[in-house]
Amino acid sequence: MSVDRGLLAILEAKPGKGEDLAAFLAQGRAPAAEEPGTVTWYAFRLSDTTYGIFNDEDGRQAHLHGRIPAALADVGPELLAKDPDIRMTTDIIAVK
Repeated sequence: MSVDRGLLAILEAKPGKGEDLAAFLAQGRAPAAEEPGTVTWYAFRLSDTTYGIFNDEDGRQAHLHGRIPAALADVGPELLAKDPDIRMTTDIIAVK
């Protein structure tokens, strides 16, 4: 199955909370694997304070209403410097 678009969320950690945010995101793998329709899910680091999540288009609705966003809402005030920058449709230009 080829993924050609998805959901992108950029997360900015509070100063000194980058590793805590990374650990939180690493724990997101198991719930993401259980989401119906999710083909691919990535958590990634762009810098010491900037992180992100990419989820394929098919699993987008399951992900938006799943356990990871609920958990992020709980820890967000402690870990995040600002609200997540959520981009509902990110087009994939090329994939191998």
